Amino acid sequence: MAPFSRRDFFEQLLHGCVFPTAQQGLEQIWVLLVICLACRVLWRLALPSHFKHLLTIAGGFFCLHHFFQLQMVWVVLLSLLCYLVLFLCRRSPHRGVLLSVTVLIYLLMGEMHMVDTVSWHKMRGAQMIVAMKAVSLGFDVDRGTIRSIPSPVEFMGYVYFVGTVIFGPWISFTGYLQAVKGRPLSLRWFWKVCRSLGLCIGCLLVSTCISPYLFPYFIPLYGDRLLRNRKHKARGTIIRWLRAYESASSFHFSNYFVGFLSEVTATLSGAGFTEEKENIQWDLTASRPLNVEIPRSMVEVVTSWNLPMSRWLHSYVFKNAVQLGMFHAIIVTYAASALLHGLSFHLAAVLLSLGFITYVEHVLRKRLAEIFSACILSKKCPPNCTHRHKKGLLLTLTNILFGVLAIVHLTYLGSLFDSESDDVEEEGYGMSHTVHKWSELSWAGHWLTFACWVFYRLIL
Repeated sequence: MAPFSRRDFFEQLLHGCVFPTAQQGLEQIWVLLVICLACRVLWRLALPSHFKHLLTIAGGFFCLHHFFQLQMVWVVLLSLLCYLVLFLCRRSPHRGVLLSVTVLIYLLMGEMHMVDTVSWHKMRGAQMIVAMKAVSLGFDVDRGTIRSIPSPVEFMGYVYFVGTVIFGPWISFTGYLQAVKGRPLSLRWFWKVCRSLGLCIGCLLVSTCISPYLFPYFIPLYGDRLLRNRKHKARGTIIRWLRAYESASSFHFSNYFVGFLSEVTATLSGAGFTEEKENIQWDLTASRPLNVEIPRSMVEVVTSWNLPMSRWLHSYVFKNAVQLGMFHAIIVTYAASALLHGLSFHLAAVLLSLGFITYVEHVLRKRLAEIFSACILSKKCPPNCTHRHKKGLLLTLTNILFGVLAIVHLTYLGSLFDSESDDVEEEGYGMSHTVHKWSELSWAGHWLTFACWVFYRLIL
């Protein structure tokens, strides 16, 4: 059989993957987009506020049923439980903590006892959004950011806000109230929706078609003979790392797909804007892919991966745990993120590893910046920083070196997210899969982190 020509390959890729994937993606989300737009238009009408809340509850319920059918009852149960705790503890100064404990117990019970694993994992994203909204509301009431506990219809409207109930992102209660007021339709709003939708479909195509097919077409990753032949041991190591990068790349773009889709739904329903002197900017950003794919540091990666969740973790977990110390606060923050994402061993392993990696990178670069008085911190220095060396070849090379190290870490961590098994996305990867994948790469990410920590201790 004659091999595919390059033209035949691209035609097959286009008609066999790109067009069907884009069509299926739009078929999956068009109902949600229509409901978001309908709520946006209705909120422009002069309706009583409680009626607007009831409309968003109805829209949220419809979308939950559309995606999860009767299994949506577990999301509804969590929201009712959260409001019950909020109401019963309305005179307590620790409503945020009590809600956090309630959410934690409910999620653990759901994972281990109440629901089968496949069904629970399908609803994990919606459960996470409800949990984040309830906990943030509790802490905001404790801090006085929100003056009083919302009424049941306001709380349920916030939790089931149609623009965020399925794919997120997390928005504050104040942001929800601003959206319900119904800002005017504008070309900027329409352009933001179209741009995010285009990027959303583009990321879906890269994740589904480009990374798994185009990448190995140009670089032959699956030469098993190379891996078995001892003479090609070095080449086999390179192949394994390239295969890991392929898996990581596909996983990254699937995350960007969800991020841009959440921008579409939230913006289409009227959320995600800033307002200065009646000038409305539709500037909701869920993730920054360039900061992840071409990183300055792992600290920048975890911040840019999911900006709303990063803000939530910083505001409601890290700030409350920082009194325990920087290292402990970081580990608590990543542990909270792991619990919200579900009891999957591979996710917990990745997130806790990220905690150690980002902490070591942060303290090492901070120490080097102090020694050399140079702008080599994990985050880019402001223009008025006190460092003497702000530019220079050596400084640029140092930042590039840490950026390359971040790419190695991303490849190493992302190697877990392949698609060798059909049920992994529904049930999660087990311990044996995690250990196997990382042992294939000689546990390089952990050894590099340990080496950086030793170097940091030596120069301390």
